[in-house]
Amino acid sequence: MMFRRGFILFLPRLVGLLVVACCSMSIVYMLACTPKGDNQQLALPRVHSPTVKEGYEAILQEQEEQHRNYIISLKKQIAQLKAELQGRTEQLKNMQNQYSDSLDIQLDHSKPEKAQANLLAFLRSQVDKAEVHSGVKLSTEYAAVPFESFTLQKVYQLETGLTRHPEEKPVRKDKRDELIEVIELAVGTLNKPDGVSKAKPRVYTASDFVEGIYRTEKNKGTLYELTFKGDTKHQFKKIVLFRPFGPVMKVKNENVNMADTLINVIVPLAKRASKFQQFMQNFREMGIQQDGRIHLTVVYFGKEQMNEVKSILENTSKSVNFKNFTFIQLNEEFSRGKGLDVGARFWKGNNVVLFFCDVDIYFTAEFLNSCRLNTQPGKKVFYPVLFSQYNPSIIYGHHDSIPSLEQQLIIKKETGFWRDFGFGMTCQYRSDFINIGGFDLDIKGWGGEDVHLYRKYLHSNLMVIRTPVRGLFHLWHEKQCLDELTPEQYKMCMQSKAMNEASHGQLGMLVFKQEIETHLHRQKLSSKKT
Repeated sequence: MMFRRGFILFLPRLVGLLVVACCSMSIVYMLACTPKGDNQQLALPRVHSPTVKEGYEAILQEQEEQHRNYIISLKKQIAQLKAELQGRTEQLKNMQNQYSDSLDIQLDHSKPEKAQANLLAFLRSQVDKAEVHSGVKLSTEYAAVPFESFTLQKVYQLETGLTRHPEEKPVRKDKRDELIEVIELAVGTLNKPDGVSKAKPRVYTASDFVEGIYRTEKNKGTLYELTFKGDTKHQFKKIVLFRPFGPVMKVKNENVNMADTLINVIVPLAKRASKFQQFMQNFREMGIQQDGRIHLTVVYFGKEQMNEVKSILENTSKSVNFKNFTFIQLNEEFSRGKGLDVGARFWKGNNVVLFFCDVDIYFTAEFLNSCRLNTQPGKKVFYPVLFSQYNPSIIYGHHDSIPSLEQQLIIKKETGFWRDFGFGMTCQYRSDFINIGGFDLDIKGWGGEDVHLYRKYLHSNLMVIRTPVRGLFHLWHEKQCLDELTPEQYKMCMQSKAMNEASHGQLGMLVFKQEIETHLHRQKLSSKKT
């Protein structure tokens, strides 16, 4: 009873508290949700009052402006992304043109049809890239790739090679076979029926060929343009052919360790002690101090100046503690081939790289590494094309003094030339030299023995590496052509002597020296009169 009365008395109070709490929550909610003005909060205005309407419009306008600015910003970002994507796409296409074609064309024996299709697509793209259908912009006149012209009998060439002839009947088998193949293909193309004309077609032969031109772009292919006689005197048939080059393909990837590869430098010598002194300075600096994996064999003919040469060799040995040398003395007339052959056969150690050298040669440590890298027993021999120095007294005649030897060793057309007719400086393993039969010991005196050995290697299955090298120089010295030489040897010696003196332009200046001085004298007189 007591409990029921208490509960009845407490119930109105509880209802009142709930009403107060609800009102309080309503007031808080209205305060939180009422729109704000610029500087103050609206104090619960009526819903349809002008203040509320203006506040909402201001908020909507501000949000609309924010959205508009955001959309403009997004559009700018999208445009930038599109431009960047387009640039990346172009870069990717260029990279694919350069590299991915090569990767796709690698022969996949599991899918031969796809590999063949990829290869054909690549070869067709080479035609489009080359200067076949239209020209390309070039930076200078030196960037143009010249054509060479040819007929059935001769090739007219800018790069004359060893023959030095501006025209030649092709003696190199690869060039001869190449041009014959092109002419035959062109004749076959002309005789192929077109399927349109019903008249009996004319039969073309190689005798209808008038002339052709061709040039090679090293990374694309060779373009041939051939002209044939037409049906009348002033009509011609023109055939354009293109031999596309395939993609670069990996053949080998290997590590080559030359740390223990010794080079035996063999020098035949007679007299010339002062030249030997100069040679040993170069040998000491480049061979002993910088390279260190080297042996020297000197084959000396006769006894005149022999003690001086031995003294130079022994002094060098003491100064740098060098013991890897051999001195062989022969009491007979000088023969370069005999000296090199004796020096090569005298070696009793393991198989070694032989560098056949002369006393008037200057080499660098870089060249010694080239000598090692381009020789391989049973596979490769190295025939470097060295740079031959002109007469310093002519080259630097207008200078106050002739520069030091090191300053003279510059590869420029004014200072020397590639000695591409010389085959005396060569590197090969001793085993290959012995197996090929060595030098022809019947050849005496100057010249001929090096060419004979070179031809032996060409007739063998060994690969002959022939390339210009920047670290091998022939130092100028006055050449004496002796009367004892055979007519052919004497002619070779005189030709070599003429080429060693100076460039064509420098010799021309000497020939016309009097005319030049006369012109200068006249110029001085005329300037004085005025």
